[in-house]
Amino acid sequence: MQQREEKQLEASVESLISRVAHVKNALHSFIYKLENEYERLTWPSVLDNFALLSGQLNTINKLLRNEKTPSFRNQVIIPLLLSPDRDEDLAKLTEQRVPVFSHEIVPDYLRTKPDPEVEEQEKQLSTEAARIGPEVAQKQIQTLNKLCSNVLEKLSNPREDREAENAAQRQNKPFFNPTDTNALVAAVAFGKGLSKCRPPGPVAQGHQGQGQMMSGGPTLQQVTIGGGSGQQAGMGGPVAPQQQGQPGKMPSSIKTNIKSASGSMHPYNR
Repeated sequence: MQQREEKQLEASVESLISRVAHVKNALHSFIYKLENEYERLTWPSVLDNFALLSGQLNTINKLLRNEKTPSFRNQVIIPLLLSPDRDEDLAKLTEQRVPVFSHEIVPDYLRTKPDPEVEEQEKQLSTEAARIGPEVAQKQIQTLNKLCSNVLEKLSNPREDREAENAAQRQNKPFFNPTDTNALVAAVAFGKGLSKCRPPGPVAQGHQGQGQMMSGGPTLQQVTIGGGSGQQAGMGGPVAPQQQGQPGKMPSSIKTNIKSASGSMHPYNR
């Protein structure tokens, strides 16, 4: 009797391994298409691959639920030997995925329950689901259905309608601020809001006029002194005749006028 059960268990395991190998090949083929043939891959082909995987998983579930299949839950797997060294036979059986059967790998590969963190999250979700009443759950379901309906409606609309709607929204949306525009025009045209303070730093008294002329302020017309008594300067006023023995010397009155004019016209001295 025991030998019969062992043979039946062995046959069931071999059949299950064969079915899982088919699922693995289908997954490998589908992943290869997604990574290398995504440009030529069409949506109907993707649906066909999903349908193939779904059918193979349903076949495995039927095999596990069959009356002739022994209950695998009653079978316990116990590791007899754990070693940190590489096992070539194990690597060959697992296609180089599990080369070592050590204390670090066994808890993950022989686990029959989810991780403790996953179990805790499942408990929290179950508690929250039991806390929500039927009326609240029905309202949430209706809200979710409404959102899904709106999304489906937007997806079903033609592309031209969506583009026209987006274009209308862009046209109606203001692209400038009138207040900022008026402030900028007032500052450029009338100098409104600009600073009128003198820049920091001392200026030598003897070279005040020269420093202001070189700092970018308004320039004066060049003053020329001629030899005749009737010649006028560039400022428009009469010029006193030159004294003998001092050729090219500028009278003190003209110097004073130039200093006062340059100082009054500089933007920082207004």
